[in-house]
Amino acid sequence: METEENLQRLAVGTDYDMTPKPLLLIGNPNNRRTLGLQEARRHLGLQPAFVLPYDSLLKAWRRGGTMADAVQQCMEGEVATQMQGVSWLSSSASMPYANQDLVHGVSSDPLIRIDAPGEEWEVERELLFLGANTPPLMDGAYARMIPAEETLTLEQEWGRIYAPKQWFLGWKACLKRIGHEARKYWPNARFMNDPADIAIMFDKRKCQQHLSSHGVLVPPTLQSSGPIRTYADLRTAMETAGMNRVFVKLACGSGASGVVAYQVNPRTGAEIAITTVGMEQVQGQTIFYNEGRMRRYTRTPEISTLMDWLCAEGAQIERWMAKASLGSSVYDIRQLVAGRQTGHAIVRLSQTPITNLHLRNERMLPVEAGLNEQQMDGVQTAAKAAMAAFPNSWSAGIDVMLTVGTEPLAYVLDVNPFGDLLYRVQHNGLGTYEWEMELLRKEPSNHA
Repeated sequence: METEENLQRLAVGTDYDMTPKPLLLIGNPNNRRTLGLQEARRHLGLQPAFVLPYDSLLKAWRRGGTMADAVQQCMEGEVATQMQGVSWLSSSASMPYANQDLVHGVSSDPLIRIDAPGEEWEVERELLFLGANTPPLMDGAYARMIPAEETLTLEQEWGRIYAPKQWFLGWKACLKRIGHEARKYWPNARFMNDPADIAIMFDKRKCQQHLSSHGVLVPPTLQSSGPIRTYADLRTAMETAGMNRVFVKLACGSGASGVVAYQVNPRTGAEIAITTVGMEQVQGQTIFYNEGRMRRYTRTPEISTLMDWLCAEGAQIERWMAKASLGSSVYDIRQLVAGRQTGHAIVRLSQTPITNLHLRNERMLPVEAGLNEQQMDGVQTAAKAAMAAFPNSWSAGIDVMLTVGTEPLAYVLDVNPFGDLLYRVQHNGLGTYEWEMELLRKEPSNHA
């Protein structure tokens, strides 16, 4: 009831600017993110976002076209977003701002939201193709690469992790080109999250360095005199640093993909790696996949295979810090920040070191978990400090852990530029997308 009243007030109220900038959404049309955002805009009486599908954009580039060509394709009605049987067509009829003049920078300039490219196999293949044609940097020289001509014929195997370094090269190239072409066609266009910032947030190594340089508390990175490219390098670095427990994280992974909690007993040499990564031998080759449940590896040959792969693809390696606990579970907090304000927060509890909710971990509201005002102040201050390190970006889901003890410290674990997909949680009576769209309408010029 409270939500309905808030929505009605927002829809008929006169306190807000009812003519916000048009929103161009680059995403996957029928994805839950796109549908959720469009639904929020509909509830608030806002025009639906103009959806530019990744698939159309990437194919246009591969065929020698541009973003303008992909937008034109959408305007011609070749792409639509379906929601509850209603076509949210990206057409000039329903989107007055989405016209040819706008594409060429004559008319109004849009606000651009770049959303997650995942959960769409065609997009995955196109990004691998793009990555195959992007020269790798030195840190990616040892990663497995799929030739460009093979990427577009790959058959999807659910859960399999295909050439993550190559995918990330493609994703970064995609972001860079979006930024370049958007500013060419719409010189005054603004991004909700800047493409260059998204690239940094997505790279756990660069992101943690960036946060640390801005005074944000992050777990210490494992230091080494040289690059850590193999399991042997990792063991040497851990021994030298006296660090017996580390998290090894695929640099460009998300949703716990490629995350390993690893520890070594310095007295016995026994080791254990806890992860969601599964391994399988196929035609003499080890393939890696997201298993959707926790695995425990204790045999050195398995652990070395896993670590060799992660280090070759690029990994963030940091101290495994003890998180605050509730009962027998450890927890951290996903805190949403938008427009310099803290909004929705979810406590993620787990019996393992990895707390991601899709792994069937428990979730609570902070008040349900018994977090007091002091603890939440620490979480929110840390989250806002992390967001402030990206002044050209507007919104992110910040993962924050509290240390154990009577005066816990808040450490930032991750900055997720697409971290606003949170279910069954409200702030000021609104869901995440509704809250963000309300902020944009109230302060349309203060979106970044």
